[in-house]
Order: sequence, then structure tokens, then C-alpha cells
Amino acid sequence: MTQTHFGFATVDEKDKARKVRGVFDSVASRYDLMNDLMSGGMHRAWKAYTVAVANLKPGEQVLDIAGGTGDMARAFARKVGSTGLVVHTDINEAMLRQGRDRLTDEGLLLPTSLADAEKLPFKDAGFDLVCVAFGLRNMTHKDRALAEMARVLKPGGRLLVLEFSKVAEPLRKPYDWYSFNVLPRLGQWIAGDADSYRYLAESIRMHPDQATLKAMMKTAGFGHVDVHNLSAGLVALHAGIKC
Repeated sequence: MTQTHFGFATVDEKDKARKVRGVFDSVASRYDLMNDLMSGGMHRAWKAYTVAVANLKPGEQVLDIAGGTGDMARAFARKVGSTGLVVHTDINEAMLRQGRDRLTDEGLLLPTSLADAEKLPFKDAGFDLVCVAFGLRNMTHKDRALAEMARVLKPGGRLLVLEFSKVAEPLRKPYDWYSFNVLPRLGQWIAGDADSYRYLAESIRMHPDQATLKAMMKTAGFGHVDVHNLSAGLVALHAGIKC
């Protein structure tokens, strides 16, 4: 049986998706509030920067993977306008439902799809931009997911991966203390679930660093990849262009 990591634990590959689904089923209703508390609101600035780098034009076609509660989809929809298209997807039904309801409440009726990033249900070369924000680290086979993202992009299309990464050396000890002492307590207090937020902290440490992810994107078919370190590398935006 092939094994993989679930945070710091080792699990059978076939069990990881179920365990990750359990985490997000648990936190979905408090996800946005927890994001604000955990990051001090900085996640909004990181996402706004990603939207700026996307540089979308009216009429473009966008795929939002692991779109969750809809922050990125909403921002992209405003950029592509009525002639464009934003498809909002997530593998987790509870998160997708939160996002769909939130977008609908704001008057945005976007196509919504329950989709596994490792097996995207979309045709080849259909999108101008694919974005995955804070979702890649939870995927079992990141290489397969990146290859799928390349497949559904048009030649010259762009992939944006916004994800926690390797923070600069002087900040590592305080960041570790915060991640493993404060985050689980916040999770217990706000969402009634310390274990899920402990997993989220562990999953960040297990995610490839900036250089490794850049190399993975190149292998997946992205000829040029820029890395934008944000907040001293706490988060990195990888921007790739499909060959």
C-alpha cells in the first residue's frame, strides 16, 4: 500500500483525501473568520496581490481550484466582466456550498463544480488563467494536479499558485511557536476543533518550499515560473506560463 503524509502523520494514500475532507467539513462554517484571526487579516492582502498579478482582461476564462468560500472567484469575476467566465470549484462539498451561497448572496451566479484537481472535469486548453489559493498543499499528488492545471490551460495561459511557504530564517522559531501553540487554541475557541488547525499547521511544514514547487511547475509544463515571496516568505505566489 502506497503511503503519504497527512500533516506529520503517515497514512495510506487512499485515506488522505477522506481525512482532508473531514478537516474542511469541520471548519467550513468558520473558515473565513478563522482566516482573518490566524493571519491578522493579511490573507486579504495576499489574495489582492494575486488578483493584481493575474492582470485579467474582460472576456477571459478563469478556473478557480480549491475555491472554497469564493474570495478569489468573486474578485476574478469583477475583472472578467459579463463577457468572461469564472468557474468556482472545490473537492469539498461543504466548502463549495459555503462559497456558492456567499457568492449568490452577493448577486454572483457563477458556475460551481465539485472537482478533484488531480482529475479535472474540463476540456484541454479551455482557460486563460487557473488559480489555486491555499489548496495545493492538501492535494495527495501535487505533480498530477499541476499537470492537470497545465492541460486545461490554453498555450500561453497562466497558473497562479498562492500558498504558505518557507518563511525567512529569523522568523522561523516564532512562527513555529505561533503555529503549534496559538493556532490550535484559536481553532478550539472559534471552530471547536483544535486538531484540524494542528493539521493545517503541519501541512504547511510538509509543503514543498519555493524552489521545489517552482521545479515541479516546470516539470508539469510551465516554461517560465516567477516566485513572489510575500510577508518574508510566509506565503509565496508562484506564477507560471504554459509552454
